[in-house]
Amino acid sequence: MRDALRSMSLAAAPTPSSTSAAPLAGGAPSTNGPVLRWVPKHEELAYTFGGVAPRHRIQSGTRIITWTEDCFDGAIRTSADLVSKVTVPGHDNPQTGPFYVEGAQPGDTLAIRILKLEPARDYAISTFIPGFGIMVGNDRTALLGPELAETTWRYDVDAKRGVARTKSTDGKHSWEVPLAPFLGCLGVAPAGGEVRSTIVPDTFGGNMDCPEVRTGNTVYLGVNMPGGLLSFGDGHYAMGDGEIIGAAIEGAMNVDVVVTLLKGVKTPIPRIENEREVMFVGAARPLEDAARVAFKAMIGWVREKSGMSELDAYQFVSQNAHAPVIQLVDPEYTVLVKIDKSRVPKA
Repeated sequence: MRDALRSMSLAAAPTPSSTSAAPLAGGAPSTNGPVLRWVPKHEELAYTFGGVAPRHRIQSGTRIITWTEDCFDGAIRTSADLVSKVTVPGHDNPQTGPFYVEGAQPGDTLAIRILKLEPARDYAISTFIPGFGIMVGNDRTALLGPELAETTWRYDVDAKRGVARTKSTDGKHSWEVPLAPFLGCLGVAPAGGEVRSTIVPDTFGGNMDCPEVRTGNTVYLGVNMPGGLLSFGDGHYAMGDGEIIGAAIEGAMNVDVVVTLLKGVKTPIPRIENEREVMFVGAARPLEDAARVAFKAMIGWVREKSGMSELDAYQFVSQNAHAPVIQLVDPEYTVLVKIDKSRVPKA
């Protein structure tokens, strides 16, 4: 598919596959606009949010059909390959993009409706890297004791059965994980011309590692720089809550999204919606501050939709929200707060 996509450019939109998507504040996204079919060459990948010239300029409503490399820059293929030996420092989470959205200015919002995500390879990779992961010491949490050995697990992907399968390092055990593909990275350029590593999540999105950045959902990101400069990558075929070992089941991804510009709509932190739920992603350290960021946004959203006072909205969210910990390993931790929209009282 990668070679086929590279040979194509803008074309009339085909009929999209059926999917559930959140309604947009500026109207429902159209899939009848222009279509960009593009796969980046390796030298066209980006390794930061911000500081990279746009690879394409697109109109609002453009459907992007593309491909993303895995978080290891495609360097790891077998369990014998170790991150410290085969990867290039600074080439974490390569991004497809950035895409300059015509007319996007600070104070606007980009709505990214995810039509389809699918594994692009029949294998995936997970790793343990010494000093990285919630259960080991590092430069911030200094612990005595021996390091665990750097290790790579290769997962074989069975697309028909919808699982990824691997085995223990001694070969005596094996297990399967259901496929649940999502994009670990989806972000825009940070404010003020700042350049951030692709391992960092923040208000601009970035390396959120959020399983809700998946098919059927719409992700809303506030524009900080002209054009927004949207990029994405770090495909995850599956991941447990917390991403505690520091890696998901990582793989290249085929991506199909529609990008819509919402003029004059501010989105201070990443919001995700579908027909049933609204969600906010908070990024910070310590963990409780990441939760506070997301809960504050949710309380504000409930107030806006219901007309309730701040104190009543606080009580409502306290009794109705779910707040899974997304990841506990990146420079900022991420927490997701979500609510069933049908439960919000009407004014």
